[in-house]
Amino acid sequence: MTFGLFLALGCALATSVSFLLKQRGAVLAPPVRVRHPLLSAAELFRSRWFAVGWVVAVAAWALHVGALALAPLSVVQAVLSAGLVFLAVLAERFFGFRLGRRQWTGLIITAAGLAVIGITQGAQPNEPPGYALAALIVIEGGVLLLATGLAAMSARLSVLQAREGLLLGIAAGALFGVSDIALKFLTHAVQGGVLDLISPWMFAALAASVIAFYASARGLQIGPGVEVIALTSVAANLVAIVGGVLIFRDSIGTGPVAIVGRMIAFGLVIAGAALIPAPHRIGDSQDKPAGAAGPEGDQEPP
Repeated sequence: MTFGLFLALGCALATSVSFLLKQRGAVLAPPVRVRHPLLSAAELFRSRWFAVGWVVAVAAWALHVGALALAPLSVVQAVLSAGLVFLAVLAERFFGFRLGRRQWTGLIITAAGLAVIGITQGAQPNEPPGYALAALIVIEGGVLLLATGLAAMSARLSVLQAREGLLLGIAAGALFGVSDIALKFLTHAVQGGVLDLISPWMFAALAASVIAFYASARGLQIGPGVEVIALTSVAANLVAIVGGVLIFRDSIGTGPVAIVGRMIAFGLVIAGAALIPAPHRIGDSQDKPAGAAGPEGDQEPP
């Protein structure tokens, strides 16, 4: 369990770095086009910042898989919320974003939620692993359809277009959460043999990851960078935590104090993340769609 939490913490740091690198690369790449997915992917990877960010993301994914194999899903996702703290600090110190009072308030609330989760962790009973198949089907299928629909409609409905980047970030996060749930299920399935990995949940994880890749990249291109990343993280954590409790029967504690404490902690983590709006890059250049920045903005640093 403890080693799994350390892996989750490393994953949180690597994920924040990867998102910031990919955001820097995405705004320099041509717009992502749904009708030309292969060309769009190739153009994204031609940006060295996006390519490096993707390599870091692969390393974060490996740490995530290890954490899911050793610790409950809801606990892993709660620890991954620490990535929001890393995100804000790294964004301000190394990526040219400015954070205001509201952003730092969100960081404090998130840190408080994580502290409560750590304190109440020892109260979890030692129950045999298991999962609820009906909940797995409903949550995986329902969230996959809703998130894909949100990503598709965000560019088609005029009422949503003003917030398209943020909605794409939410959709991508929800799809990442679907992938996390499927991966957690597969870490149990692999104990019966490698052939058990060939299942509908492997395809669900792959489909969710592919759609999330394009939704996230486009959201980073047209939306305010840190806010898009934060909403992606919140959506992924929320879906995965709910999945952990309803599907894998992760405990929410024993006794009223532990139960209430963990519920408040999860709420604080999510609320703290939601308080992090889009910090503005120096010169406000990140608010422009990909390809719209002038000579003075969003250029690759030397």
